[in-house]
Amino acid sequence: MKNNPSTQRVILAGSRKELPKGARRSGKLDLDERIEVTIRLRRKRGAGTPRPGKTPLTREQFRDRYGADPADLEKIEKFADEHGLDIVQSSIAQRSVRLSGPVRAMQTAFGVRLNAYLAGETKFRGRAGTISIPKRIAPIVEGVFGLDNRRHVRAQFHMVERTRGVRANATSARAMTPVEVAKLYNFPPTLDGTNQCIAILEFGGGYRTKDLTTYFQSLGVKRPTVSAVSVSGGHNDPDGPASDANGEVMLDIEVAGAVAPGAKIVVYFAPNTDDGFIGALNTAIHDNVRKPSVISISWGGPEQGSTQQSLQDYNSACADAAVMGITVTCAAGDHGAADDEKPTTKRVNADFPASSPNVLACGGTQLVGQGSVIRSETVWNDRDGWATGGGVSETFARPSYQKKVTVPPSLNPGGKVGRGVPDVAGNADSKTGYITRVDGQNTVIGGTSAVAPLWAGLIALLNQGLKKNVGFVNPRLYALSGSAGAFHDITSGDNAVPPAPGYTAKVGWDACAGLGSPDGTKLLAAL
Repeated sequence: MKNNPSTQRVILAGSRKELPKGARRSGKLDLDERIEVTIRLRRKRGAGTPRPGKTPLTREQFRDRYGADPADLEKIEKFADEHGLDIVQSSIAQRSVRLSGPVRAMQTAFGVRLNAYLAGETKFRGRAGTISIPKRIAPIVEGVFGLDNRRHVRAQFHMVERTRGVRANATSARAMTPVEVAKLYNFPPTLDGTNQCIAILEFGGGYRTKDLTTYFQSLGVKRPTVSAVSVSGGHNDPDGPASDANGEVMLDIEVAGAVAPGAKIVVYFAPNTDDGFIGALNTAIHDNVRKPSVISISWGGPEQGSTQQSLQDYNSACADAAVMGITVTCAAGDHGAADDEKPTTKRVNADFPASSPNVLACGGTQLVGQGSVIRSETVWNDRDGWATGGGVSETFARPSYQKKVTVPPSLNPGGKVGRGVPDVAGNADSKTGYITRVDGQNTVIGGTSAVAPLWAGLIALLNQGLKKNVGFVNPRLYALSGSAGAFHDITSGDNAVPPAPGYTAKVGWDACAGLGSPDGTKLLAAL
């Protein structure tokens, strides 16, 4: 007897997920608890692969050309009805349907077994293995996110000290304000980011308006307009359980705001899950109210920590941003080539989403300067587990814009040559970190977390100066002649965190500092 075609199921490609090392079952999961998941759909038939053009598409044009087919949305709605799931939201532009329902119904709908787990002190709802879906909808589904709510990404910042007495001083390697860093990098002094919108993605913590007011007053800079957008239940929560992430949130806002105070800053808060991570990015990209021109992401993790469907879905969203003329800046990681503060093996890992070929990956340096003069700049490596990320992707192929630079083979066995990380760099060493204000106190924070919003602020200035978005700027940056002087080439240092090896700085692009740190005014002229 043949199986009924309407009940046949297939494995969803790329959905395999493993439990974290050391995770153990922890009590029973309430099968009546309601949870939400997001289904990502294929593009409409004939849409092809979005590629950046000379003229960026508007968000409306992109939706009509590359969005989901309404008929596919209807098929998912029928699937939801068959399994007793509610439709929370459908989006043609984001190619998504968000569903809500009890755990027991989700297990049946997606062929998974969900359990309560404990990893260290962190409790989460998790799954192991693959997701299955009815064969009849398999051709239209690219990913399912939200069944598992384990912590997905980490903030890429290094808080050095928390004291009311932090001040810039005259020593050679010293903490600086973002304004001082921008001056050393010769950011265009007559531009402030007016008419630009910088999106910042956050997955925990929050900001206090009083702290922002005090901070920008201390810099003598007008406080930028800052607003918060809630995604999938995330919100600005400086007093919540994830308040240890306040430093990340404040660093991002204060760095971007200090270098581009005329720009509007919108902070998209989402849960720290794979569903929240992807949801925040898509919300910012397709926000046709605030219309961000640049998106800053200071959170990430090793590529191998994500499922293939998650990696591909996020990368696809970044490609969408490129087609719409939106620049995405990403921190390259804070634990060297290993991407692990305390590595136990010689394995190295590229950090994601910096390893996406559709983003501007931002590495870290130690910047020593005086006034507007750079005295020295080397690869950031504290030799204590904190160092700039960088390396070679084992997921994404080397993009065409990197064909003319020497991307080394991965240091892992097999020596794969893929997308090289980072593209650019900026001050990140905690010794030369950024003076910020967090929870009512002045503090110094380092990490590539600071470099992503620094470059986001610079991109806003470039957009203002050019009177158009630079958008997906990577190909143009790699094509610049050295005579343009747009970059300070970083030729000293490495990003090894033993026992894992690392990559070494050299003349030209390298897997520590990329093309180098910016000369903002010369970069504007070159573009």
